[in-house]
Amino acid sequence: MIRTTFTEMFGVDHPLVCGGMTGLGTAELIAPVAEAGALGFLTALTQPTPEALAAEIARTRELTDRPFGVNLTILPTRDPVPYDEYRAAIVESGVRVVETAGSSPEPHLPDFKAADIRVIHKATSVRHALSAQRKGVDAISIDGFECAGHPGEDDVPGLVLIPAATRALDIPVIASGGLATGAGLVAALALGACAANMGTRFMATDEAPIHDNVKRQLVANDERDTVLVFREFRNTARVARNEVSESIREIGSRPGATFADVADLASGARGRQRVLADGELDGGMWWAGQSQGLIHEVAPVAEVVATIMAEAERLLGSTLPELVR
Repeated sequence: MIRTTFTEMFGVDHPLVCGGMTGLGTAELIAPVAEAGALGFLTALTQPTPEALAAEIARTRELTDRPFGVNLTILPTRDPVPYDEYRAAIVESGVRVVETAGSSPEPHLPDFKAADIRVIHKATSVRHALSAQRKGVDAISIDGFECAGHPGEDDVPGLVLIPAATRALDIPVIASGGLATGAGLVAALALGACAANMGTRFMATDEAPIHDNVKRQLVANDERDTVLVFREFRNTARVARNEVSESIREIGSRPGATFADVADLASGARGRQRVLADGELDGGMWWAGQSQGLIHEVAPVAEVVATIMAEAERLLGSTLPELVR
């Protein structure tokens, strides 16, 4: 058993995280992650209303009595999001840990702190991580350039970013981006992190609430099958390579292009419905990290977690039965 600051702080068996993934962070996936001894996050904005989020939290509790959290991603949107109401649903539901991402978590911290909720903030640079630490978050998930989603604009990979963050910060650091194996977990620990966050790896599980076509494509893809889009708009995102993402990249490179020129192709609702739900792999934009090149099978969550931890423990060696940070 590998024990770290993370396992002690969050009361889980393994220093392993299934971070918030829009459209995937539902009870079907997060309850098995919790049952396997890792920490998973429901995604607040996957639910259409704060009331629906409260119901999803309750539904997850019916499936597991192990710890899990809620991700609250704070981003500018065309239609205003009632963040205060989502925050209230989290607090009133008795959630003990929240993962924040996107904009500053500062407006939400007083209510979370008053409710004794621990906050992990996802950052893509040391400077942003330090800012979040000053604001009072409890831990940082530092997201390397290899990650799915938004890696920031600095293009610093995890091999550099993780130790840079752990050296600069006084609070626990979770490594994120490009991780999908036990070897990756051991590397993250060696670089100073206390846990590893894996998103893409948990997409390729039996329980992930997405179409089997997507899961099979993740296995078929290699580390080259992602594309960076929105770079011209300073909102860089790493997504799976397909006809839509290649079109977005080509349109965005045209002189004078604006986000409005790609908004329909890049629609999150389109990707969730046509790709994740219907299995039309070229039907929209969908997220994947470079770690898809390390995924070789679709398996149950419990098996994925057990395999990762067995590999990590084997690499650490039988003379190190416990790792305490």
